[in-house]
Amino acid sequence: MQKEMEPVGALSKVDGVGELSDQAKAWSEACRHLSPMVGSDAFERWFKAAQLGRAVDGVAVVEVPNEIHQVWIETNYIDELRAALGEVFEDLVQVRIEVVEAGEARGEGADAEDAGEKSPDWFPETLPDEVPDRFDKRLKRAGLNPSFTFDGFVVGANSQFAHAACEAVADGRGGAYNPLFIYGGPGLGKTHLMQAVGQEWLKRSVPAKVVYFTCERFTNEFIEAIRKGDLARFRNRYRSAELMLIDDVQFLSGKDRSQEEFFHTFNTLMDGRCQLILTSDRPASEIKQLEPRLVSRFECGLTVELQPPAFETRLAILHKKVEEWGVRVEEGIVRMLAERLKTNVRRLEGGLMRVGTYASLAGERVTQEKVEHLLRDLFREENSRQVTIDSIQRLVAEHFDIRLADMTSRRRPASIAGPRQVAMYLSRTLTKSSLIEIGEAFGGRDHGTVIHAVRKVAGLMETDGELRDRVERIQSDLRR
Repeated sequence: MQKEMEPVGALSKVDGVGELSDQAKAWSEACRHLSPMVGSDAFERWFKAAQLGRAVDGVAVVEVPNEIHQVWIETNYIDELRAALGEVFEDLVQVRIEVVEAGEARGEGADAEDAGEKSPDWFPETLPDEVPDRFDKRLKRAGLNPSFTFDGFVVGANSQFAHAACEAVADGRGGAYNPLFIYGGPGLGKTHLMQAVGQEWLKRSVPAKVVYFTCERFTNEFIEAIRKGDLARFRNRYRSAELMLIDDVQFLSGKDRSQEEFFHTFNTLMDGRCQLILTSDRPASEIKQLEPRLVSRFECGLTVELQPPAFETRLAILHKKVEEWGVRVEEGIVRMLAERLKTNVRRLEGGLMRVGTYASLAGERVTQEKVEHLLRDLFREENSRQVTIDSIQRLVAEHFDIRLADMTSRRRPASIAGPRQVAMYLSRTLTKSSLIEIGEAFGGRDHGTVIHAVRKVAGLMETDGELRDRVERIQSDLRR
């Protein structure tokens, strides 16, 4: 059975309401923490109509009245909401935002059937014949977002291969694509495509056992199961699926015990002919501190990449969202957003949401000058690309024509050691990472090794003009 999360401490009541349910009290307490985090105006606008739907198994679901609220909160306030709920629920792992139409909420006005319904087992043995109003409950039970469908995904050259692979798995033609490994940067649609497959499986077969989870959740629940001595129940939960959707597997990096458990779970699922889909922000071979046996299993099926969308695809995405959300934005502004917001779909949709909401609330024509003001932070982020250790390693490896894996290997020929030291030097001078963090990113080297590399490269640059020019070119490319 699903386990209700335990709140922390006493919960306040809302004046004049009388006795509230535990659910309402928990939300009231979370709002008390949330309001000062987001500001009274934002709280009144985006959270007044929200409520806590349920909080079980480390997942808190916040219900909102429409998709505009959902996207805006997920884009702008999800971290603050997670922090506020974390003050109420001590074992909080994940926060989800779901759209619930008026009259469907699970709060005080829930119908008698829902009010008396017990929390279902993780995987019920049988399910009743499909009824339209039951499908959403099946989606929730599987952990799927109803808005992540194939119809809602705009296909472009950047995503055509990944989309085709997911459709093949969804309609049963992807038997050879197991596991299907999807990688790409944040906000490009990996979770969307993965969950679209899950929805198709649930539509095709009523008793289909579909489970979606993040690797962060897997790790946290594994730690909790060890603490409570309840590994048998934990394993049964994750080894009973027919379709397993696993998000952000890069989170396993460096977690040895979790990798061990994940390895055995993965093997059990594959032996049981379970279809697996995994996502990551990078190829499996480039996930640092990931066991080689896991890398080989992740790569034994089909690996596909999602890339940032081209202008035409970005424009199509915006047009689709304008129609879905019913926002009033002139075509010139839409094209401006498509031209300026290039890195990921989530930022693109967030920019449109911000402009559309302003137009609706202010009741005035939105000019390009106003858009520049409204989205100045997003445009600034687009223009000043953030330099990370990972981006430094990739670019240095490319400049010196070595493998990315050589950045973390123990090999020491001059053709590898030199570029690796250059990458350490740039990591120290261009990022805020500590010596320990840099050493860890380069294969677990100690801080003394990093100091030596930084001093050596700095000294060589004073006497070696060719090296100095090369390092300066890399710095210029990183800041573009």
